[in-house]
Order: sequence, then structure tokens, then C-alpha cells
Amino acid sequence: MTDTLSQLQSIFEDIFFDEVNLLPETTAEDVDEWDSLMHVTVVVAIEKHFGISFSTGEVEEVKNVGELCKLIDSKKG
Repeated sequence: MTDTLSQLQSIFEDIFFDEVNLLPETTAEDVDEWDSLMHVTVVVAIEKHFGISFSTGEVEEVKNVGELCKLIDSKKG
């Protein structure tokens, strides 16, 4: 999960143009400008970066960055 989290850190900084301190417990409420539109941008960037795809249900179930890392890791193999 550590490698995935560091890669997410880079993705988030590219999207939000700001330093974001991602922790496993980080939620959208903790990041300025992470609204529903930015959420779609984040998901698409993650899918492209890791070469994976999420179902709508999977995305809706993720509650924080830690759960997102676990989902990504499960998709990577």
C-alpha cells in the first residue's frame, strides 16, 4: 500500500496543483476543491495511471484513501 499511496500522492498533486498530504484516513472532505467533479477527474487519472478500471459501485464504496489504495492494489494483481 505504501507504493500505491506515494503514487496517489503524485497524482493528487498533479490534479490539485498543490501539495496534498495523503494519509490512509484522508477523505474528500479533507482536501480543498475535492468535489464531485474533481472526484471523477481523480478516478479517471488513477485508472489511466495504473491501467485499471473501476465499476461505479466500487468507486461509491470507497470511503477514504486507504480503502482506495486497497482497491487499486486488488486491481493491479
